[in-house]
Amino acid sequence: MGKTLTKADIVDSIYEKVDRNRAEVKSHVESLLEIMKQAVKRDHSLLISGFGKFEAYDKRARKGRNPQTDEAIVLPPRKVVVFRLSRKFRAELNP
Repeated sequence: MGKTLTKADIVDSIYEKVDRNRAEVKSHVESLLEIMKQAVKRDHSLLISGFGKFEAYDKRARKGRNPQTDEAIVLPPRKVVVFRLSRKFRAELNP
């Protein structure tokens, strides 16, 4: 398994390619990520053409159990986000 790409890695990669200081690049990356988060929260989806789609949906409450005590519990409803690759990106990953 390879190294995980971090936000700092993204900032460094962009910094090497543009004529801006690192603080400006970091600010732009932070702004972009905030726009993406707000879009998923507000619209429940974010489409990036040629890359994929982030979708948020509600999961209902469900039965579960505590594995330590074997006690039955109810897991509360929650939101989850899934990512679906675009066809173009999938084709690049799986030639």
